[in-house]
Amino acid sequence: MSEQTQSGERTAPRVVVVGAGMAGVQTAVALREQGFTGTVTLIGGEPHQPYDRPPLSKAVLLGKAEGSAFDVDFEALGIGLRLGCEVLGARPGDHELDTADGPVPYDVLVIATGAEPIRLPGTEGIPGVHLLRTLDDAERLRPVLAEQQDIVVVGAGWIGAEFATAAREAGCAVTVVEAADRPLAGALPPEVAAPMAGWYADSGAALRTHARVERVEPGAVVLDDGSRVPAGAVVVGIGARPATAWLAGSGIELGAHGEIVADAHLRTSAPDVYAVGDCASFPSGRYEGRLLVHHWDNALQGPRTVAANIIGEAPAAYDPVPYFWSEQFGRFVQYVGHHASADTTLWRGDPSGAAWTVCWLREGRLVALLAVGRPRDLAQGRKLIEAGTPMDADALTDPSKPLKTAAA
Repeated sequence: MSEQTQSGERTAPRVVVVGAGMAGVQTAVALREQGFTGTVTLIGGEPHQPYDRPPLSKAVLLGKAEGSAFDVDFEALGIGLRLGCEVLGARPGDHELDTADGPVPYDVLVIATGAEPIRLPGTEGIPGVHLLRTLDDAERLRPVLAEQQDIVVVGAGWIGAEFATAAREAGCAVTVVEAADRPLAGALPPEVAAPMAGWYADSGAALRTHARVERVEPGAVVLDDGSRVPAGAVVVGIGARPATAWLAGSGIELGAHGEIVADAHLRTSAPDVYAVGDCASFPSGRYEGRLLVHHWDNALQGPRTVAANIIGEAPAAYDPVPYFWSEQFGRFVQYVGHHASADTTLWRGDPSGAAWTVCWLREGRLVALLAVGRPRDLAQGRKLIEAGTPMDADALTDPSKPLKTAAA
């Protein structure tokens, strides 16, 4: 791809990537790996060197690592970094970004601003209330764990469970309050999430379901039934939303959840603007619907498609099998696929045990799989989902046989 100047000369274009997390960094790297020779500038709102987020809820939080910076030599790759730079808006008609440091022109813009945690209403400015999304968040929480304070975690989703795991490992008393009737209510069906409730008690954490926070006071969380839970610190993990508020007035189409509506090539509604990672949804032919995936693997895979489309003549489509993992309460939980359209749910193993798998099928083909302590099931299931292989249901439910032998 190249731009033509008024004199008729062909010049390599300027690509500006907004967002210095996994999706942004991988887009910049993929452009170079695929032979792009134009200017690449990566803009990040945080002052830190670009870093990976998963270690924040584990090694960084527990003081086992100081940071999780990406092992990327940006200078050697010819990738310009503008860190600690707040992006205020986009003007696609002018091919310019507005930033706190002034306008930034681009030929191609890639938006990779990710998602931001949802704050608990009424807690702004109250000391001792924390989020866990950034390196600064993790560093503020490290002394809380080191001092073994009583901690209340609001939300029993993935991040709540991972933080509760780390806090228990640090020796803190932990109470997790969840408004729904079970953990992971927004992510998994009731029968699949139900066995996970026992994991909290096994670890020594208290899980209180049907529990809504009325207010947070110094030293306590008050629930809507009037009960008070002691809290030296409160960690909020009630979900995340795409970080796209800065696009207001840009004309770039946003969806119902505030996400950028991208097409199958990860192009937005504006010319020369792409979107990738947690901030964008995309159409999936495989799952016959639009997907908004807030997970690390999506931020790793999508950039390759974006880079190929910026460089290439033939557009590349993006239709992955989503994947993510979570380490919680001594268990390695992996999920692959998308179960919303499934018509059959099958189990491999006893969910009260240490290792088991749930398989979701549609018309006899595997569409999603959740594996607890069974990584081989996950690896084999991912390939079967990608291939759309018909499955033998009877063979599938025998946990003593490799999953791949259930291919019909």
